[in-house]
Amino acid sequence: MNEPARKPDVTLWAAARRSVRVRMLLIALLPLLIVLPLLLVTAVKSWTTRFNEVLIAKVHTELTIANQHLAGLLANRGAAIEALAASAAFQATPLAEREMFLETARKKLGFDFLYFTTKAKGWPVIAGALAGHTQSAIDIFEAEDLAAISPLLAARAQISLVDTKAAVATDRLGESRGMLVHAAAQAPGGALVGGVLLNRNLDFIDQMNELVYPSGSLTEGTATLFLEDVRISTNVRLFEDVRAIGTRVSAAVRARVLDEGRIWLDRAFVVNDWYVSAYEPIIDSFGKRVGMLYVGFLEAGFTETKRRTLYQIALTFLVVVLFSAPVLLRWARGIFKPLERIDGVIRAVEKGDLGARVNLAAKQDEISRVAAHLDILLDQLQEREKRLRDWADVLESRVAERTADLAAANLQLEQTTRQLILSEKLAAIGEITAGVAHEINNPLAVIQGNFDVVRDDLGPRGDSLRTEFTLIQEQIQAIHILVTKLLRFARPEEYADAGSGFDPNALVQETLPLVQHLLGGAGIDLALDLQARGMVAMNQTELQQVLVNLMVNAIQAMPEGGSLQISTQDADAATVRIEVRDSGRGIAPEVLPRIFDPFFTTKKALGTGLGLSISKTLITRAGGRIEATSEPGQGSCFVIDLPMIQA
Repeated sequence: MNEPARKPDVTLWAAARRSVRVRMLLIALLPLLIVLPLLLVTAVKSWTTRFNEVLIAKVHTELTIANQHLAGLLANRGAAIEALAASAAFQATPLAEREMFLETARKKLGFDFLYFTTKAKGWPVIAGALAGHTQSAIDIFEAEDLAAISPLLAARAQISLVDTKAAVATDRLGESRGMLVHAAAQAPGGALVGGVLLNRNLDFIDQMNELVYPSGSLTEGTATLFLEDVRISTNVRLFEDVRAIGTRVSAAVRARVLDEGRIWLDRAFVVNDWYVSAYEPIIDSFGKRVGMLYVGFLEAGFTETKRRTLYQIALTFLVVVLFSAPVLLRWARGIFKPLERIDGVIRAVEKGDLGARVNLAAKQDEISRVAAHLDILLDQLQEREKRLRDWADVLESRVAERTADLAAANLQLEQTTRQLILSEKLAAIGEITAGVAHEINNPLAVIQGNFDVVRDDLGPRGDSLRTEFTLIQEQIQAIHILVTKLLRFARPEEYADAGSGFDPNALVQETLPLVQHLLGGAGIDLALDLQARGMVAMNQTELQQVLVNLMVNAIQAMPEGGSLQISTQDADAATVRIEVRDSGRGIAPEVLPRIFDPFFTTKKALGTGLGLSISKTLITRAGGRIEATSEPGQGSCFVIDLPMIQA
């Protein structure tokens, strides 16, 4: 079995295996351009990963400090409430003066509200205090709750939302809820409750930021307190002197921290820039995630530091390559250049240039010695080639002479053989046709004679059989005409008769009924364009035979239907032209020149190969000519030119 053709291998490895130049260049440059860059990329990637890990660890530590500061604030507020509730001054204050006492204590302790109650009001912090446990937590107060405590407190909590890039879409315009440090401690007869509003509490957030990022630290960071995803207290700047209160956290951070309850330690988009950020959820006294605590620092400074470092590494690598590559290439060139000259000489010799030589300068190395030996071998080869070529020229001239003589003899023999075979076939057909015609004529004459005797003998009694007699007489006449045509084909010299002329248009009309059953069965559309005015100088029956043959061939070329066009016209003053055109399969260009040859057919067992040959014989004998044009898939056209009878 034949092996499948291999695809050309165009890979670098295949080129290296075929070319010494490529292999030498790879050997020289592979360590410099591939191995070293891979080592550098690996080192840079490892350094970058470690650098990012250090930044994340740093911001994580800063988040821990901020969380401890918030926890300290909660503990401090709870301790202050507990100390006040246990103080002798509070316990000694009469109920009528207690409200004034608590207002003074509120201002002194820095609370936004401070009151005594005996009911929990649904707050776990107060319920715990009534049960004897000092409690402090972050709680969210609705606007109605703040207004019930103090209208001024509700007004302070109001924050207008600012449209923020990358945040979750919302139709809210503002935030009216307040986030408070909510603390309560048990007091005689009830509980003492206090709170600090964190909305817009800039002192608290600045104190946290100073604790996390003290003056003189490596980074200048920011801290933020979120109520859900809204910044309610921050030192992140929206503009130079405007804090980004009312802006919102990005959708990705909100999903991770608020929805999933996980800590975010990664880069994040904060208001209008990228920060190395840390977020953690804030849990209220009900155990719900109600906000976030954030610390972070600008990524740009560290990114610029990494970029400068990478530029320095890349510049150093380029300098090393620029100084090292020419030296390595020069060394490699000293090896592959002579080898390429040797290879070029060998290729030139393979192409017939026996005068090609390496001609390397004399050097004491292996390649120069190989080149010198190659030149000596080529000199010897050239001398032998010259002698062989001289002998070959003599031999070739003698062979050419003998070949020409043999070709001429073969051609003459082939032509003689073809003519002999054709003559034998036509002679045999003529003898057979004449014999068959004479054999038919004898019984036909007997039938005709006896038929005449029967008809005469019956006389008037045969009038009732007149129709049958007429039919028998017509069939005898048809057989007689058929026999005459056979004799005319077999012995044309005895029956040659150009006729007295006839109308070709009428002949076409008379011929159509003979093939009408074939046209209808094949679904072929017939179009006639009969415009000839001259009379044709040819035997009418023979021309009808030619037309029938052409129409049958056209029908057989359109097995799935098509169109058949027959036209007649006066080609000139002495010639009538008949065209038979079909839309069938067409004839291949290599077959078209042979279609008029005797016994040539493309129909295999369905044809004899004599139809077009006989048609051409009949047309030529009448002094006309027949030609065919065709394109595969476009149909065929047969043109008959016949002499016109002059008036």
